[in-house]
Amino acid sequence: MDIQTDSLTLEQLQQQNKKLAQQLTEATAKLQWYEEQFRLAQHKRFGASSEKTHPDQMELHLFNEAEVLAVAPGEEPPMEKITYERRKPKGKREDDLSDLPVETVIYTLEEGEQTCACCGHSLHEMTTQTRSEIAIVPPQVKVVRHVQQVYACRHCERNEVHTPIVTAPMPKPV
Repeated sequence: MDIQTDSLTLEQLQQQNKKLAQQLTEATAKLQWYEEQFRLAQHKRFGASSEKTHPDQMELHLFNEAEVLAVAPGEEPPMEKITYERRKPKGKREDDLSDLPVETVIYTLEEGEQTCACCGHSLHEMTTQTRSEIAIVPPQVKVVRHVQQVYACRHCERNEVHTPIVTAPMPKPV
């Protein structure tokens, strides 16, 4: 009985040995495949380029363009006449809007608000800011020009370091 038990275990060990050998060969084949894929990826990423110059291309003087097209020292290069028109002239928007009626809205400060907050003297008109909008009312189209007055105090300009600038309130654009 001991002999049969030993022989069965010996057969089982041989089968296990065969399975392990088969798994080992599969693992080495897989390892070789991964190593080859890694080498190919490295070559693709860092390897030499496959762009090679054919000997016939050198006769075409592709890289010696300056020497081929160079003019002899005594000759003048031929002059080209450039004839073209600009596609879009500048200021076209103003020309397009010149036919529309213009409604001007002026924003100023009230007389009581035209005093300097620092010294109490009167403010003068320093500049204006203009913004044009296109207003489309269903039966008509017109340009609404918003003019905003900007004020400053002349007394503070002459005597002070800080000049207060006051702007008339105006609604924000759409």
